[in-house]
Amino acid sequence: MIRKFLTLLLIFNLTACAELQQVVNQLPQGGGLSQADIAAGLRQALDFGIDKQVTKLIQTDGFYKNELVKILLPEELRKVDKGLRDIGLGKLADEGLKVLNRAAEDAVKEATPIFVDAVKGITFADAKQILLGNDDAATQYLTSKTQTALYDKFHPVIKNSFSKVGADTIWANLINKYNNIPFTSNVNPDLTDYVTGEALEGVYTMIAVEEKEIRTKFASRTTDLLRKVFALQD
Repeated sequence: MIRKFLTLLLIFNLTACAELQQVVNQLPQGGGLSQADIAAGLRQALDFGIDKQVTKLIQTDGFYKNELVKILLPEELRKVDKGLRDIGLGKLADEGLKVLNRAAEDAVKEATPIFVDAVKGITFADAKQILLGNDDAATQYLTSKTQTALYDKFHPVIKNSFSKVGADTIWANLINKYNNIPFTSNVNPDLTDYVTGEALEGVYTMIAVEEKEIRTKFASRTTDLLRKVFALQD
């Protein structure tokens, strides 16, 4: 049974590769795309996503004023935000949210070198799977290659950012005021890990936005290589 399964898997892989090469051969102007060209096209698409979308996140309010990636309080702490707003302390609650997003903006500055190394490593085999995959297949590939390294980079930056902008003081003030509201349960959160995860999610979200644009909108394929390579998946 195992031998039959492995045989079928090998046939599937060979067939997929043959189908992709057949599409390459049918491209306008005789095709002219090598395996290296296809891999280079995917690398270019991801480079564009990093350059165009991720760089937006390192600007002031890059997270805070972007509804796609804005970092809110974790679910179990949203009662803090609501409780403060209910008693007229909305400005203080806004400051609490702002420092979370500022920390993420600081951390994303560390991302580009890690992404560049991951993008350089894309092979034709990777490119084939990405082209035949979903609208965010390239982003998922990048996630698998960079998530651990980015977490390790982001976490200390976010921790330092909290100290630098006085987040510890702001949150202590905010939570103490919440804890003084009658009939509330005291909370004492450590938000560094939470914000690190949210920052990572925001980065991949923005790369996926650019990938989908390139996959679905011809006008977003701004180079000859992108137009030729992504014609394979149209």
